[in-house]
Amino acid sequence: MKKRCINRLVCTLPALSCNESVARSLVAAFVSLPDPTIEELADIRCAVSEAVTNAIVHGYRGKTGEVYISVKLFDDRSVRIEVRDKGVGIADIKEARQPLFTTDKSGERSGMGFAVMEAFTDKLRVYSTLGRGTRVVLEKQLSKTDNG
Repeated sequence: MKKRCINRLVCTLPALSCNESVARSLVAAFVSLPDPTIEELADIRCAVSEAVTNAIVHGYRGKTGEVYISVKLFDDRSVRIEVRDKGVGIADIKEARQPLFTTDKSGERSGMGFAVMEAFTDKLRVYSTLGRGTRVVLEKQLSKTDNG
């Protein structure tokens, strides 16, 4: 049986570092509707934080732009979150997903963003085109509630 989207959130934020916490809180508030566990909510907050930070820091590299966020809740208690930018794109996704890989020449970034996203979600997909941007898709299955 195909799962059905029961609710969705779509938002666009300027690619400013101060909006990382806004995105994390907004997504967490929306995802709290189906009553996830505290751990599930913390996992989602962390993964979203990393995805949005990557879009701001690596996607736009200090230039202006927008971060596009879409969250869908499904009837099987799964959540799909997409974070997209129209930034520089990723030349080699496989390489970028390796722990400790970073394009940050200043040494301030650890290169663990994708590893963190993967650790806190059930599925991570990354799509990117040079010069056109990147789309990160995070999926998480929420546990069943006592009510069903």
